[in-house]
Amino acid sequence: MAYFVTGATGFIGRHLVDELVSNREGEIFVLCRESSLDRLAPLIARWGSTRVIPVVGDLSADGLGVDQEWVSEHAGSIDHFFHLAAIYDMTADDATNQTMNVDGTRHALELADALDAGRFHQVSSVAAAGDYHGHFGEDMFEEGQPLPSPYHRTKYESEKIVRDEATMPWRVYRPSIVLGHSETGDMDKIDGPYYFFPLIKRLRDSLPSWLPLVGIDLGDTNMVPVDYVAKAMDHLAHLEGHDREAFHLVNPDPQPLVESINAFCAAAGAPRFATPLDRGLTSATTGLLPRVLRPLNLLTAVVRSGPAQVVLDQTLGRLGVPAEVLGHSSFSAVFDSQQTQRALAGSGIAVPTLESYARVLWTYWEDNLDTSTSRSPRTRGALEGKYVVITGASSGIGKVTALKVAQAGGIPVLVARGKDKLEATLATIEQRGGEARAFPCDLSDLEAIDALCERLVAELPSIDFVVNNAGRSIRRSLKLSQDRFHDFERTMQLNYFGAIRLVIGLMPQLTKQHSGHIVNISSIGVQTNPPRFSAYVASKAALDAWSNVVSSEVVGHGVTFTNVHMPLVRTPMIAPTKIYDKFPTISPAQAADVVIRAMVERPHEINTTLGTAGALAHTVAPRAAFRVLNLAYQVFPDSAAAKGQKPASDAAAGAAEAPAAGHRETEQMLLAQLFRGVHW
Repeated sequence: MAYFVTGATGFIGRHLVDELVSNREGEIFVLCRESSLDRLAPLIARWGSTRVIPVVGDLSADGLGVDQEWVSEHAGSIDHFFHLAAIYDMTADDATNQTMNVDGTRHALELADALDAGRFHQVSSVAAAGDYHGHFGEDMFEEGQPLPSPYHRTKYESEKIVRDEATMPWRVYRPSIVLGHSETGDMDKIDGPYYFFPLIKRLRDSLPSWLPLVGIDLGDTNMVPVDYVAKAMDHLAHLEGHDREAFHLVNPDPQPLVESINAFCAAAGAPRFATPLDRGLTSATTGLLPRVLRPLNLLTAVVRSGPAQVVLDQTLGRLGVPAEVLGHSSFSAVFDSQQTQRALAGSGIAVPTLESYARVLWTYWEDNLDTSTSRSPRTRGALEGKYVVITGASSGIGKVTALKVAQAGGIPVLVARGKDKLEATLATIEQRGGEARAFPCDLSDLEAIDALCERLVAELPSIDFVVNNAGRSIRRSLKLSQDRFHDFERTMQLNYFGAIRLVIGLMPQLTKQHSGHIVNISSIGVQTNPPRFSAYVASKAALDAWSNVVSSEVVGHGVTFTNVHMPLVRTPMIAPTKIYDKFPTISPAQAADVVIRAMVERPHEINTTLGTAGALAHTVAPRAAFRVLNLAYQVFPDSAAAKGQKPASDAAAGAAEAPAAGHRETEQMLLAQLFRGVHW
């Protein structure tokens, strides 16, 4: 069995090759322009198979520009020819759509014919249905549907070429809007709902999450994750008896657009939209009107008009939402996928609910695709060309901070214990066109820190910023710490001694260059003193106090400090404490934005409102503050891990404790919502 794949470096293509490598035998030839071979090399390494073999060609050339000797050598040996290379972008111009989607498909068919391929697989799109109104089945194609954009037209025409001109058996796959991977969030471009993510982020950062926003019914959309599309294509391509058929790779249940947006708002922690008028009521009323006069159709027509497009480009367009996308955000057709569902039955391949993976998609976008840092002139001015030493840079806040520093033109200097993870972060930055340096170091080893400082001073032209982010957290009450003094020693070793050893080692260089800014990632716990965190809070408080004292000694040398009293962040460090799974937390990207602000603005402290209120309460009414904290101490028990126990697994015991557990969980969530961001 041998395969030929165009578009293997594209989003859907690389996930399809993943499936072919994992599930099938035989060579997998992938088309690649000569200028893109460097881009393909890391993908081949990721696939981890010598069976993936590049073939130099060009989508715009006859027969895809593949060397005739190669064609002659492999004629008759290709069982499956997958054509994925195309433009999947509503904002692309007419000429690009024509070249990639229409001409490219014809050239792919020419090559498949020359290779005498066993079967041709065309990846089309539900866009081929255009503005068809009503039920659109998998056996439907030429229905006289309006094709409102170059993208819709070329998707229709490329599928028609396959249907009319293919000389071998063919199958067509029509995905709906394709989102990132449902388990990893992996995505490499901004498309579909991702255009709305910057707006959702702005709403989150400007408004409280509990504030309801008024929305309108914008109709239905249809979205599926890329892993579903790739798995389904691999499975369907190898079933017997389905040639000359089209498969709708869609969600079987249409998704109201407002509900889909709300799923991402919930994932981001942004306010959600409420539609005051029930769809059932409005449908019964508007259903009596001619189709062109129905509100949603009128709204769509207005949005697609020339004047509206100009206005939208100057308003929402500046927030990253193209006017073309707004005009095609919902579907007038309902896509029937019964044939596809029957063919996938028993395979275990199904579309997950959007709510089950919306946070995964949001987190990946926020960590990897959000370009707001690079668009800020002030941030670029402060960080461009500057060397930023970041400890704990292999994951969580440190990793995302490094990505944002690189995005702004800075050079992150990555420091952490895990060499492999550091190199992975370094590779990510370099693949995106940035520059970084990696220095593996165990920051709990003071001698290793001394050696690190020597290397940094010797190998870097300057040290402009130091971000003390690496840390250890321990949640354990004093009564369970009687024989665990090492908890305090280990926490102090990394959070305090390691941090100040690094700064002390770099201070001669900082004073010599008469500049440098140190950002300490402290904790809201230093201000609020939550129970069970005595080891952790004490170590962070020590770092705060040390920095405050030293600041007065070195300010004359141009060296300054910022202590960031960070609220609870959703990082691997808090993962072992399972009660945090339901707590309101900020994301690593939100925390990284705070760190970027600390470097750009250089304030002495960055606090939250609640942290400031907590510090004030301890000063003005300490007894009342301790009583509130004691209540939290009673409500939030020590974890099983802190007690040295395994989590209870006996079903009967769990059932007996369920009422008490439910009451306690209610109290926990009430306190967690009231004191958002505090480590309980």
